[in-house]
Amino acid sequence: MATAEEIAKFDSDGYLILDGFLSQKEVDTLRNQCRQIVEDMDPKQHAITVFSPHHRTDNDYFMNSGDNISFFFEAGAVNDKGELTVEKHKSLNKIGHALHELDPEFKRVTYKKKIHDICRGLSFKKPVIVQSMYIFKQPGIGGIVTPHQDATFLHTDPLKLTGFWIALEDCTLKNGCLQFVPGSHKDELVTQMVRNDDGKGVHFIKPADLVKEKYGDRFIPAEVKAGTLVVIDAKSVHMSEPNKSEKSRHIYTFHIAESQDTVWSKRNWLQPTEALPFPELYAGKEQ
Repeated sequence: MATAEEIAKFDSDGYLILDGFLSQKEVDTLRNQCRQIVEDMDPKQHAITVFSPHHRTDNDYFMNSGDNISFFFEAGAVNDKGELTVEKHKSLNKIGHALHELDPEFKRVTYKKKIHDICRGLSFKKPVIVQSMYIFKQPGIGGIVTPHQDATFLHTDPLKLTGFWIALEDCTLKNGCLQFVPGSHKDELVTQMVRNDDGKGVHFIKPADLVKEKYGDRFIPAEVKAGTLVVIDAKSVHMSEPNKSEKSRHIYTFHIAESQDTVWSKRNWLQPTEALPFPELYAGKEQ
């Protein structure tokens, strides 16, 4: 993204859909790479952690996942004993949060020249990659992602953060495509999820449900084809419905924050570590 028209649309709507960002070969490479990562994963070596974006608990596995590749499961795939009820490839909600740095194929996509160009077009001076995720939206059990703003979970002062969301399968209303409230990024941030004072776990400053109450049924679906990139402003209100279809909805997403003349909030759940400081996008090799 570099054209004045695209930048103007992003500034107006708070999100931008860019078709054909990845080729089918690149899409297949990421999906195959993810399948191999899951194939190599032994669930017994990981805490069976059910992921819900608005009801997190004091879970060390989640809180310490920023500098590694961790696995999070769908509620519908885990029984009361914490055991998987489906085979592992169909059990995962997401993998996060350092694919962008620790896996070569995901790193290559994250550092694509097109990403550099988009960030320059959005006036990023010293952008850093803070997290990445592979989200599965499993058929039948892929849970709802309730209305939210990304800045609720990742915050800088002043705020400058952008999400990059890449469809690896066709995304439709049936399998839980993104839905947006255009222009909502111009509104105030409704709430924030922050670390507890003891550093263990998180809480919301105001109830997360306030976002849904405020924006109601104003959402517009964003059905996209595999290979499409959706660029998302940190305050843009978006959501996705449960996947009740027989088709999955795989995507790869990452977030980039400005590090020049901004402060990364110490209250964010995600913090840079000695093992993995937030890598600078422009310092990396363009792919």
